[in-house]
Amino acid sequence: MSAEQRGDSSPSDSPARSSSPSEAYAQFRATQLSASLAGFASAYGFDFDDYQREACHHVEDGSGVLVAAPTGAGKTIVGEYAVYLALQQGRKAFYTTPIKALSNQKYADLVRRHGADNVGLLTGDSSINSEAPVVVMTTEVLRNMIYAGSKTLNGLGYVVMDEVHYLADRFRGAVWEEVIIGLAESVQVVALSATVSNAEEFGDWLAEVRGDMAVVVSERRPVPLFQHVLVGRKLHDLFQGVAPTAITAADGKQRGGKKAEVNPALTRIAKDEARAVRDDSRRPRGRSGKGKRSVSYGSGRYGGAAHRKNWDGPGEKGDRRRPRSLSVPSRYDVVDALERDGLLPAIVFIFSRAGCDAAVRQLLGSHLRLTDLDEQAELIAIAERHTAGLSRSDKRALGYDNFIEGLIRGIAAHHAGLLPAFKECVEEAFVKGLVKVVFATETLALGINMPARSVVLEKLVKFNGETHADITPGEYTQLTGRAGRRGIDVEGHAVVLWQPGLDPRAVAGLASRRTYPLNSSFAPTYNMAVNLVGAVGRDRARTLLEQSFAQYQSDRSVVGLARKVARNKTEIDRLFGEAACDRGDFIEYAGMREEITRIESEAARDRKLNRQSEAIAALQDLSRGDIIRIPSGRSTGWAVVIDPGVQGHRQAPQPQVETEEGQVRRLGIVDFPTPPPVVGRIKVPKHYHPKDKATVRNLRAALEAKLHTLDLDLGRYKPSAMDPEATARVAVLRERLENHPCHNCPERETHARIAAAAFRLQRENDQADRQMDRRTSTIAVQFDKICQILTAFGYLGDGAADDRVTDAGRMLARIYAELDLVAAECIRAGVFDGLTVPQLAAVLSTLIYEARRTDHGRFRPQMPDRQSEDAMVALRRIWREVSFAERDVRLERGPEPDIGFARAAYAWAADRPLSAVLDDNDLTAGDFVRWVRQVIDFAGQIADAAGPTPLRETARTVVTAMRRGVIDFTPDEPDGSPDPYVADDR
Repeated sequence: MSAEQRGDSSPSDSPARSSSPSEAYAQFRATQLSASLAGFASAYGFDFDDYQREACHHVEDGSGVLVAAPTGAGKTIVGEYAVYLALQQGRKAFYTTPIKALSNQKYADLVRRHGADNVGLLTGDSSINSEAPVVVMTTEVLRNMIYAGSKTLNGLGYVVMDEVHYLADRFRGAVWEEVIIGLAESVQVVALSATVSNAEEFGDWLAEVRGDMAVVVSERRPVPLFQHVLVGRKLHDLFQGVAPTAITAADGKQRGGKKAEVNPALTRIAKDEARAVRDDSRRPRGRSGKGKRSVSYGSGRYGGAAHRKNWDGPGEKGDRRRPRSLSVPSRYDVVDALERDGLLPAIVFIFSRAGCDAAVRQLLGSHLRLTDLDEQAELIAIAERHTAGLSRSDKRALGYDNFIEGLIRGIAAHHAGLLPAFKECVEEAFVKGLVKVVFATETLALGINMPARSVVLEKLVKFNGETHADITPGEYTQLTGRAGRRGIDVEGHAVVLWQPGLDPRAVAGLASRRTYPLNSSFAPTYNMAVNLVGAVGRDRARTLLEQSFAQYQSDRSVVGLARKVARNKTEIDRLFGEAACDRGDFIEYAGMREEITRIESEAARDRKLNRQSEAIAALQDLSRGDIIRIPSGRSTGWAVVIDPGVQGHRQAPQPQVETEEGQVRRLGIVDFPTPPPVVGRIKVPKHYHPKDKATVRNLRAALEAKLHTLDLDLGRYKPSAMDPEATARVAVLRERLENHPCHNCPERETHARIAAAAFRLQRENDQADRQMDRRTSTIAVQFDKICQILTAFGYLGDGAADDRVTDAGRMLARIYAELDLVAAECIRAGVFDGLTVPQLAAVLSTLIYEARRTDHGRFRPQMPDRQSEDAMVALRRIWREVSFAERDVRLERGPEPDIGFARAAYAWAADRPLSAVLDDNDLTAGDFVRWVRQVIDFAGQIADAAGPTPLRETARTVVTAMRRGVIDFTPDEPDGSPDPYVADDR
């Protein structure tokens, strides 16, 4: 791929070489603007980059396109051009985003550009002008439309999938693949992704399932990124004399081919520190005078273990643990150095919620102030606007005073445990340049628009849920990608804090490699299965699942075969329609002709296989001196066996023979499609040698003489005809064929040729199905197991050919939780019946709540009362039944219900004040709001699934009872799924 195709327009990006005509045209096209694109671009106040123009041209030419570019590179321009074209052409465009907050933001952007009449919004909370030509929506909404066959899809021409790399999200990734696979082929897909290292692989898959799909990749950052290491209070460049944008190759080389050199000053610091540690370990300790080895300060390439605990001063008396190294900057040192070098505003990534909050407290204790009076006034106004719906008691419970104190001094935390309203304050203030330092978990890097002048990584090790592990090059790239604000900064800066044991060369490897692969998280679910079977039938659903990106990554060829099967099925239906005959059922007539051909072909094939087996057996029985008939090949004719060739070739002997022409040859099974008949025997001399001309000549003469004395009727050695059973079956079919009403049709042979083409495609499909079955059809096999369970529990019709979705299946189709089948079984068993609103909220929470791995609460989780506990006993029994069924078919078992949020859900639904709920439970404000919203969404699904029953009314009352106070005015979470920002912060 050329630099121009990647979006890097600089001529120095790659070595000079001659371009092919197609590449030259692509390069020329990327610099041009069509009339339509020129009209679109005139509304923007800047020139488009080459990659933006190239991608827009693909959309204009009718192709789908995958655009992969760094954060802040402006890839949404391509999506907005698709919207512009839709309006110009009188077609519809859907703009999908992963979360409601981004949908709301994009809706406002498009309304400003195209007017309120032309733009609509569909999320779980809002429905505005839903039949507008342009509709912004969350991806789940579009998925549900596809399953329901919504009329809103009529006239749809374009679907923009913003942040499409979310399909790697373990909670919600399947939704993106369901949409990509389920959309009509006539819809152009514009997929916008962060830079991923396997964009071409993802694009190839999109082309397999969507047809024409261009891939436009730009690795060029709009703002150059410089790499640094902060040692003490001094900032060191990571690379020596190398512009950061020149380092993009996986091997850390510059585009010109020169290896990027690590700053020798950093290498020297690392060596000096290592020497000091060694010397310190040799120093006598205690009265004995014996040396005592100190604890290692580095674990892994980045010195991670030591940095998990930095000592800000000497330990207590008698504590011989080493005090914090003077090379390790304190958090105050970090901010001070950044301010001194003009690198604020900054995001400091700390891989811990508690660490982020502690960092803010430490800076507040230092009396650091980064804002002036005007900025402070504006910050107060922003905070009051975002928290206007909170009562005084709620603010006290949420620690508002501490939050606002840090905010007005330009310091804030940002993580999933923060109240959404507080997070919105921080985001708005930071974008406006009012907050100068944000301490954030890595989840901030997943999509929020918060670019900074610099990004700081406090450590290069994080807890992955099981152990502390080094971050990957992809994670490093994603985190530092926030540095450099387009249109504001001329350069961005990534800063790694020094820590004992840090290896600058390893850090340079992180900074210079671009390895952020996009891996599918797709897996079929019970809800997905009933929706797909109900929409397209079981066979077609299985074929669709074979086209998933997960299956593509497992076995690329299966996706191509599945797509071929789908295309062939469409063509088969068309051909059979064209072959229709007014005299009768021509498909039946053609089927009988096809059956005769098949029987005759199979009979011939069976004869060949049988003959081959018989031939091997006959060859194994040959003896020296046997006279045989070679039925085919260049040695066809009579020959005498010199060596049977059986030893070492038990399955396929290779006899050596002398032919009647006197030639000596070694034969194989290919020379014997039929068994060689033995017609006689002569004596082969004991000292016969194939290179002895005299013995060869004598044996040939003996063979000729023997053949003259034999009765050689070659008719006896011809292959027999079909077996009697096949002959009788063909006779019956021919008689039925002659009596069929279509047999005398004057257009019979024309129809027959068309039908033969259809049957030929059907044979191709049968062969493709067999190939897919032989390969790793993991997704389809998983789907089959899910259908087996659904059939056993009565959600699908009985039998693989039964595409019927039962009433229970239609109920399940409305439930999207991870434990969807358990929830549906609970509805059918009446587990939720008779519960009060708070009790139902508590019980429902157990089916969707998932405790963070780091939760170690003061309170032992328990159900709030006896009736809800009884309901949980019944719910757990059902979960075990489903779990055992999953175990029996070797399907991954669903998670066990978690009662960790039950007490909080009960209290909130019972109208208890926020302060009391938070005091009685080990929950941060952000976690509380997020999980309450999940219970609300799940209760809405239960209400829809329950039908006209008392349970529907109770579930709806749960929704209204819980949607109050701090919950009611923070509608920023995703539809029916956990907050994606918390995926790596659990």
